[in-house]
Amino acid sequence: MTINFDSPVSIRTFLEAQGLAVSKKFGQNFLVDRGMRERIIEALDVQPGMSVWEIGPGIGSMTEIILQKGADLTTFEIDYGFVRVLEEMFGSDSHFSIVKGDMLKTWRSVSERPDRIFGNLPYSAAFAIIADLLEQDCVPTRMVFTLQKEAARRMAARPGTKDYSSLSVLCASVCDVRILFDIGASAFWPQPRVTSSVVLLVPKKDPVAPEKRKDFSDFVRAAFSSRRKTLRNALHVWAHTHIPSMNETEFESLLAACLAKIGARPDVRAEALPPRQLWDLYDLLASASNSASTGTGACTSTSTNASGSPA
Repeated sequence: MTINFDSPVSIRTFLEAQGLAVSKKFGQNFLVDRGMRERIIEALDVQPGMSVWEIGPGIGSMTEIILQKGADLTTFEIDYGFVRVLEEMFGSDSHFSIVKGDMLKTWRSVSERPDRIFGNLPYSAAFAIIADLLEQDCVPTRMVFTLQKEAARRMAARPGTKDYSSLSVLCASVCDVRILFDIGASAFWPQPRVTSSVVLLVPKKDPVAPEKRKDFSDFVRAAFSSRRKTLRNALHVWAHTHIPSMNETEFESLLAACLAKIGARPDVRAEALPPRQLWDLYDLLASASNSASTGTGACTSTSTNASGSPA
């Protein structure tokens, strides 16, 4: 049975014939607007022979286009009913492969790193997927994600705005992030209750070094753990774990010295600092934690750029 990917009626009929149903749990909304699908693929800039990863292919409307472009496509699908359908539709194509299960638990099993990654990400998993890829340095030259507009704004947010968050900092520390365009609810079936946005991520020339990203990300999450708290209050739990040899008073003294060194007020909140200053603060505190055992708690690290090398 063939599917018209532009027709909700055709998709519904196909799913019923296959004994399948749309799952709200997995955030399954099919993009039935062909023009929008083509705009996403255009933004991805796929060339023949490229290795492409697709997260959440569903029943294959974008899969079909990528394969037509001559790419080697690896798909990640958590819904085993859709896995069966995809294998029936594309399994005979030598350029197609599918990884079954939760992408967060399976992507490391793929030995070859991709040239492109894209997908329509459910809100419940979008941040975890993007953060994991960035922290583990699975960052190809181009990534294009469709996700809720609210989530897209958090990824691209600037310091001092209500959407600025630990995810904003992580994204900006590894990639240049740009919201390309919005997609209205009517472009999907079933129609979601929100507007979606398409986001482009391109690696920075001087990102935070891969071996430091996870620790830096943990630090930033702690810094943003409560927007109403100053860094002095927000970082106590982080300090207890990472600088256990210091008591509360010693850490506050160290933090004040490090904040002064990066040109920040002692009562500053995380959302007021741009990614570069947060990196500098982390680097100074991490250096201090390494020297704390020798009894030197002063903030004496040299200034570094985002890659961790001397500025």
